[in-house]
Amino acid sequence: MPLIGAVADDLTGATTTGVLLARSKARTAVFFNEEAAEHAQQAEQLDAILVSSNSRALPADEAYEKVRSATLALQRMGVKYFSKRIDTTLRGGVGVEIDAMMDCMEEDAVAVVVPAMPQSRRILVGGFSVIDGMALIRTPVAQDVRTPVYENYIPRLLEKQTRRCVGLITLDTVLQGAEAIKDRLTKVRSEGKQVIVVDGVTLDDVEAAAKACVELEWNVVAVDPGAFTAKLAFCRNLIKREEPNIPDGSGEGLNKTVLIAAGSATPVTKRQMEVLCEDQRVIRIPVEPVPLINGSDEALAEVGKAVRSALQCLKEETLPRAILIETALHGELLNLSEEDAKRQYSGGMCANRINAGLGMIVSKILEAAGRDKIAGLYTTGGDTMVNVCYQLGVECIEVLDYVIAQTDVGRLSGNYDGLPIVGKGGLTGTDRTAIDIVDRLFLEATRT
Repeated sequence: MPLIGAVADDLTGATTTGVLLARSKARTAVFFNEEAAEHAQQAEQLDAILVSSNSRALPADEAYEKVRSATLALQRMGVKYFSKRIDTTLRGGVGVEIDAMMDCMEEDAVAVVVPAMPQSRRILVGGFSVIDGMALIRTPVAQDVRTPVYENYIPRLLEKQTRRCVGLITLDTVLQGAEAIKDRLTKVRSEGKQVIVVDGVTLDDVEAAAKACVELEWNVVAVDPGAFTAKLAFCRNLIKREEPNIPDGSGEGLNKTVLIAAGSATPVTKRQMEVLCEDQRVIRIPVEPVPLINGSDEALAEVGKAVRSALQCLKEETLPRAILIETALHGELLNLSEEDAKRQYSGGMCANRINAGLGMIVSKILEAAGRDKIAGLYTTGGDTMVNVCYQLGVECIEVLDYVIAQTDVGRLSGNYDGLPIVGKGGLTGTDRTAIDIVDRLFLEATRT
């Protein structure tokens, strides 16, 4: 029976937390919704279950209901320890989603918010979020087309979203260790704070906060991007120390192709794909987004064109190392909010149609070419991964490891069972990350 359960606001967030547990010897699976989790035959054999509520960009009331429903499902499955997985850049209705989970808990529950993810250079100092050495609101995420972030001071960000009182434990206390954190947690909670934000710069800081919570024997709802959840599980003796989970052997010499669905439009992703495409063994297939947005016959024609191009490449005796299918890395970047307004679509519909198109392309390529020619799948952006897997009829990913933090390795469960997949957030990685992901997928293709 799974002891650890988490609700994430998108799929890549769920895999990010899940991978930390999987690297620590917990058998972990990520489900696309609570129905898939509750109906999964292998759920009883899992140590940890993570469910994506896909709620980050939803209105507050809808996000609340999604998270509440997922939390209740985890409770029905017997989960004992709960986490609300949040974005490392605090996008979405974090406070609303905390309320949704807390409203399902006993009255003694307290939400401990530890936004630090030191593995990804995400830290919290004095309540202020710092991303890779830059203030959160000065990063590209502040201009995210669907879920921009305008507040850098996290207690204030949460106060605008939650019904509960918010407290803060600053770095000067954290640096003194678990005993000092315990004393401060107790005092802040006695002041009526039910949501307590804790600073952190290193994984040692995160572990000290986890140790303090466990020693207090509090009913804690962990609110974090993954590191705090993993450290809590370790301090409760539910998992081992984290270590890599890399297959033996080498992926060299495999005559297969990695299929890449690039739905992210960030400068980080664009640069990574430019570097990847310097390899002449990588084929780039641009897909025009407007026909996908328009839908109907236009969308089907654009999908068909991309599929035919890919299948032609897959008929060669020596297969391409990778085929990149992208909608936002060439030409003028569309403002999807403006496109929604122009067409009188509900917010996010243009993005959804583009990602659905990418998913359909990947599905049709796999169906026609056959799995044997594909080393693995690589998606950028949580919505892209959801749509690719939806089109493949996949509702669960068993997570295994990461290439780098927030660039997660798993394998499909159900349709195309065991096929490797890597999901990467749009803001993650260095110039060489796409190359490293393709290399890792060839290695994963050898895993037995």
